[in-house]
Amino acid sequence: MRTRLATSAIAVAVAGVFFSAPTAFAATLPSTNTAHHCVSHTTGLCGWTHHQKPKDKYETAKCKDATLSYSRHSQGTCSHHHGVHYWFK
Repeated sequence: MRTRLATSAIAVAVAGVFFSAPTAFAATLPSTNTAHHCVSHTTGLCGWTHHQKPKDKYETAKCKDATLSYSRHSQGTCSHHHGVHYWFK
């Protein structure tokens, strides 16, 4: 009985890891901007290479209308603020 419970607990834990892991094709940004470099983006400039600094470690982009963005994904960032001016991720 104890062995069956242990086996079930391990199976549930392994299944949780597989089903909760993010997919490889999801375009996610790092959670904080401590690396001081940017991933390749199709729009906007890398703020680090243009002597710009984020307001805090969670800011991912600065929009063209000076609005700050904390988005977790690059797609659609600053879409209602005239686009991205500087990336910090």
